[in-house]
Amino acid sequence: MGSIGTESLGPEVVTVDVLAAKGLIQTSHVYLDVRTVEEFQKGHVDAEKIINIAYMFNTPQGRVKNPEFLNEVLSVCKKEDHLIVGCQSGVRSLYATADLLAEGFKDVNNMGGGYLDWVKNEFPVKAPKKELSSVV
Repeated sequence: MGSIGTESLGPEVVTVDVLAAKGLIQTSHVYLDVRTVEEFQKGHVDAEKIINIAYMFNTPQGRVKNPEFLNEVLSVCKKEDHLIVGCQSGVRSLYATADLLAEGFKDVNNMGGGYLDWVKNEFPVKAPKKELSSVV
């Protein structure tokens, strides 16, 4: 007799908090930002090794999953690379991390809380400089 809900759904996603993610990013891990290009351009984690590949796109019908996400990641990363996956709040990155693990990536962690928690902790970010309006 089997139990309901105990089947393995693939490798388990490991979520790390932003403090742990910061330490990993500063050492050996690549930061994979899965937010949209527009979100990324407004500000992102300041990391030496950072890649932006959107997991979802905004469309007039709402958000849809990027059908080329895995192919795009595979074009710039090896399955053995150490990755920290982040998004705005930690939801998209959770799904993206699960997809990457299911694809055979070996060392992928989700950054819980996402960019919002990163900023809340006052960790370094790269953002466009706000233009100052000149007083005439």
